[in-house]
Amino acid sequence: MQEIIKSNHIVSDLEKVIQGIHHDKRFVLTDEHTSTYCFPLIASSELIRTAKQIVIPPNDTNKNIENLSWVWKQLTENGATRHSLLINLGGGMVTDLGGFAAATFKRGIKYINIPTTLLGAVDAAVGGKTGINFEGYKNEIGAFYPAEYVLISSKFFRTLDKKDILSGFAEMLKHSLIHSQTDWEKLLSFPFNPIDFEELNELVFRSVSIKEHIVEKDPCEKDIRKALNLGHTIGHAFESFAIDNKKPILHGYAVAWGLIAELYLSHRLCDFPKDKLLKTIHFIEKHYGAFPITCDDYETLYEIMTHDKKNEGDRVNFTLLSDIGNVKINQTADKKLIFEALDFYRDSVGL
Repeated sequence: MQEIIKSNHIVSDLEKVIQGIHHDKRFVLTDEHTSTYCFPLIASSELIRTAKQIVIPPNDTNKNIENLSWVWKQLTENGATRHSLLINLGGGMVTDLGGFAAATFKRGIKYINIPTTLLGAVDAAVGGKTGINFEGYKNEIGAFYPAEYVLISSKFFRTLDKKDILSGFAEMLKHSLIHSQTDWEKLLSFPFNPIDFEELNELVFRSVSIKEHIVEKDPCEKDIRKALNLGHTIGHAFESFAIDNKKPILHGYAVAWGLIAELYLSHRLCDFPKDKLLKTIHFIEKHYGAFPITCDDYETLYEIMTHDKKNEGDRVNFTLLSDIGNVKINQTADKKLIFEALDFYRDSVGL
């Protein structure tokens, strides 16, 4: 099981964990952005400066087989062995792709995740899910393969713009909904103007602990880990649809919009309280705006949902709630009700 470290001194903490892992060669994977803005924050370490750096293009549209193959090629050409160590420095795209590269290269090498985005810290870098997008579908190819360590440092969060903060915050909102009303209320009252980074850090580690507790119980998503999929069936459909239309959206924004539709399904199918539904929608609409779809897009969105990894047979599978903290996994909805949920989403965000 991976160890998560709340790092106040990223360079010395990173050196300590590197020295504790038996390895021959070291590699650091970044994207073009984290190479420029984040790599210098750890480059004072001799252990990092002497590692081979591998750089890939940024953004989720590049989380694909071509860039995965490029990482494999760089590892091969630079003499990586089964005993080499890969350090992923970046957001969810880097930790997802880098983790999958580590899982598959020579049938598995050890790796460390250093998430540089809020989304990466609370979601992608924690829990051992790795993968790439394929044929227009999110995370279609991947593996459960946890990092040895995840180092979370708030130093990187201060480099983010507000949209990236909000993207990660959506996953935190999801964690609060599946866990407790107290956590949910704290997030709904969080001040974004200006952002209180000290308070944000505490909320981040609270959110990580919620996910970590669930993953420890169910590392390979056979049961309760499915709770973490709240908002993701429709959210991933929005995200894939946007990529197909060459207008990619941030993952957290897709999840936020997916939460509106899936909390509506929760209300219809599981009696999720209407007042909590409306309060959550108000928060999302205020901070995330709207993803523009029309009723003409419903068939395409539904087709994408039919390829969701959670499905069994020909039914679209959802994680829903009967109340905050009361999760109902393995729920299904027919096409008519899903279209109704999409109608509700559009009405809620003023489309």
